[in-house]
Amino acid sequence: MTAIPASRPPGGSHAGDSAASDEEWRGIASGADADRDSPDVSEEDSTSSGRRRSALSSALLRQLLRPHRWGLLLAAVVIIADQAVSIAGPLLIAYAIDTAVPALSNGDGGPLRWAVLGYLAAGAASAGTRLLFVRLSARLSQRVLRTLRAQVFAHAQALSVAFHERYTSGRVIARLTSDVETIGEALEEGVNDLVVGFLSVVVTSALLVWLDPTMGGWALVAFIPLWLLTRWFQRGSLAIYRGSRSAIAALIVQFTETLNGIRAVQSFRREPRNQRIFATENERFAQAEKRSLVLAGIYSPAIRLIGNVTLSVILVVGAMRVIDGTLAIGVLAAFLLYLRRVYDPMDELAMFYNQFQSAGAALEKIAALLAQVPSVPEPAEPRPLAEPHGELWCHGVAFAYTTDRPVIAPMDLHIPAGQTIALVGATGAGKSTLGRLLARFYDPTSGVVTLDGVDLRELTAADLRRAVVMVTQESFLFSGSVADNIGLGNPAASRIEIERAAEAVGAAGFIRRLPHGYDTDVRKRGGRLSAGQRQLVAFARALLADPAVLILDEATAALDIPSERAVQAALGRVLHGRTAVIIAHRLSTVAIADRVLVMDQGRIVEDGSADDLIAGSGRFAALELAWRESLV
Repeated sequence: MTAIPASRPPGGSHAGDSAASDEEWRGIASGADADRDSPDVSEEDSTSSGRRRSALSSALLRQLLRPHRWGLLLAAVVIIADQAVSIAGPLLIAYAIDTAVPALSNGDGGPLRWAVLGYLAAGAASAGTRLLFVRLSARLSQRVLRTLRAQVFAHAQALSVAFHERYTSGRVIARLTSDVETIGEALEEGVNDLVVGFLSVVVTSALLVWLDPTMGGWALVAFIPLWLLTRWFQRGSLAIYRGSRSAIAALIVQFTETLNGIRAVQSFRREPRNQRIFATENERFAQAEKRSLVLAGIYSPAIRLIGNVTLSVILVVGAMRVIDGTLAIGVLAAFLLYLRRVYDPMDELAMFYNQFQSAGAALEKIAALLAQVPSVPEPAEPRPLAEPHGELWCHGVAFAYTTDRPVIAPMDLHIPAGQTIALVGATGAGKSTLGRLLARFYDPTSGVVTLDGVDLRELTAADLRRAVVMVTQESFLFSGSVADNIGLGNPAASRIEIERAAEAVGAAGFIRRLPHGYDTDVRKRGGRLSAGQRQLVAFARALLADPAVLILDEATAALDIPSERAVQAALGRVLHGRTAVIIAHRLSTVAIADRVLVMDQGRIVEDGSADDLIAGSGRFAALELAWRESLV
């Protein structure tokens, strides 16, 4: 008896397992791979990837904002009006100190009265404009987020099967949830303060120079270290937040895959190992967040320090000029108030800039996802397919998932309309891949697949899916009623047509025994039904779609013997008048085929009727003999 190496236990874990061992058993990409959200590794590793991601995110932002340009313009007018009324406050204070107070000492209270009323009116107007701006910006941000969520969801659905087989569902979920939420927080909480603060700094700086060019020049000199400090923070924080978005995506991937495979996790006692993997990713995310907080903890106090030093210098210089009589004390007071209005928003901007860097990294991730193009795109000039008959041709078709591993060798294959063929062969022979090429889940590496003489690449997705339907071994059922899941094959079908389709495949009996019959909720992934029952529902769905070509990829493998016999009896009616490609390991399914194709290493090595091939001494005869012996 061969011993199983103790270093790789199939179930639980040993206390002495190393970190490297965990990496080998991970359910998600590890190390540098976890940082790469794009399936194109070489692209993500290139030195220009940062510029490319920034360009993609900028283009996406322009696209999202373009439909709302008039709303943005209105918001800009409102905030400019807010700045216009808010800058009046310090000027009115300077007027009150230098003019109204001396007038009051001479018995004239009019200037002071006007100064107070003006100050109150400016405050009320500023509050009104600020409220209007907040409402406008909140409405715009929610519209942008709604558009972005819809765009990500629609694009993820439109991407080809090949993309989703490389790009884990957890990362797509991270883009639609965590990354969109981060952008939403920045838009809802930070954009108001960012815009107001930026305009306040610009307008007030200009006003400082207007009040006193000398002191204004000294105040603007402080912007040099501020600019250098901000550039340093920008570069450091962007790199950190890119890592942070990748880290949270890896957390979601691990969480999603664990829950999706919870039966396997519990069956093989993988919980401790998953916990260690999750702890590693959790620590990675925590460290990224810690680095961002440390960076912000340096940036914000440094801005405050520069502001306080500048204010102290201006106070000393201004006081000396007041004593010299070259500067009015009211002007100095207004200047100091305006200077504080420059640095107070910059302190807030430092906090929100941290948030916007995170949102920028999230936008880059979403833009990279939206930049992915389907590997089976819609044709630029589609050809119509009025009434499909089901004739399939493969002309010199070859295919490889990777350049160094061909799966389908160049082949010519003709399947006449209405013929039922069976594809058999050992595991890895290329049967399922050929079925996916016929259904155009992939395009051939070379050669052409045609339906009724039309290249599949020239058909729209609507025409193709109307003509060709594929039923796989693991048929997915959505939450909802049995009738809804059957009706997915033809959304316009009536209840009577749905029930007839179930009758035709032998599913009506078990459906009637369900608590609410056809209205019974199948629950998540069809968990209320057995594997065989789910497959029968999938057959009814395919029959209701009424395609010209039906491809069954191990579609009866999940059925027990009675269910399989019932389906085989129904298949005669289901397949009548349509082209069928049956991919099967269980040779009992082959009996209904008009023709059998035996595949080996991506090639068709035998082609004929089942009886003729069994009577011979080739591969199919050997497979049939092995199958009969397995039954015994």
